[in-house]
Amino acid sequence: MTPTTEAPPRAPRRGRIGPVRGVQHSLTLANRNIRYIVRSPSTLVDTVIQPILFLLVFVFLFGGEISGGWQNYLQTLVPGLMVQITMYASIGTGIALNTDISKGVFDRFRSLPIARSAPLVGAVLGDVVRYVVALAVLLALAFALGFRVQTSVPEVALACVLTLLFGLTLCWLSVLIGMMATSPQAVPGIAMAIILPLTFGSNIFASPESMPRWLELWVGVNPVSYFVDAVRGLTIGGPTTGPVLTSLAAVVLIHLVVFPGAIRAYLRRAR
Repeated sequence: MTPTTEAPPRAPRRGRIGPVRGVQHSLTLANRNIRYIVRSPSTLVDTVIQPILFLLVFVFLFGGEISGGWQNYLQTLVPGLMVQITMYASIGTGIALNTDISKGVFDRFRSLPIARSAPLVGAVLGDVVRYVVALAVLLALAFALGFRVQTSVPEVALACVLTLLFGLTLCWLSVLIGMMATSPQAVPGIAMAIILPLTFGSNIFASPESMPRWLELWVGVNPVSYFVDAVRGLTIGGPTTGPVLTSLAAVVLIHLVVFPGAIRAYLRRAR
């Protein structure tokens, strides 16, 4: 009787993953990132400290010089800081993604039967925790200092949603930087080089009418200024329809510019 040899089992081929399963995979990995943040609260130290520092420093150090009194400045500054802190919180996404790549976590993801985009989308969605924590810390301290909203609860809720949407939009810029940086340590430096001109070249801290003409023109086209106008109108009163629609248009434009580049950079690093 001739002995027979069994062929080695073939590795299962990864089938095509549909959009529904892709969303499920993304939500699962977003939950992973949220649980990591909850179990490692030290990762939120910068997210907690930055709103406190910016609020205290600008209100008590510059408030009297800019608005003649820190109480008046507090009312106009807080809506601007709501937008500003989400920009700084988004840097954490790029650092986390670059760290995962450096440690081989993405190699592990690539061996799993999950959508290739799931680790990226999960990281972006999971970062909502950072924005919520930053907003909560800022508003709690602002109310303690005397900040008061002048509009309705639905308008304030819309301002918070618009702020979170802005943070998620900026997240894709952080993803692009995280995919292109050579190390996690390089991500904050590159991100700050882009975020600082957007932050201080806006109407967050001062009125553009007091600025040089060239800087006033930059503030007028800076998308950050649109979001600040919208959040101010929704929290302390003023025009809302035009700034909100312009802000939503800016979200679409930023996605059209940044999102394809972030996806291409991610797929190139994930090969």
